[in-house]
Amino acid sequence: MPKMRSKADLPSKTCTVCRRPFAWRKRWARVWETIDTCSDRCRDQARRARRAAR
Repeated sequence: MPKMRSKADLPSKTCTVCRRPFAWRKRWARVWETIDTCSDRCRDQARRARRAAR
């Protein structure tokens, strides 16, 4: 039986929008290096900020 990992053992990053830490998720395995926001809400907020900066 595989050993269970705790969340503390997983890699984490800090969200570029809200500055909160967030942990690695299995669905992000292929794109972990490109992830910079913790949620859809933060991602949308970052997009709005980039559009407003144009």
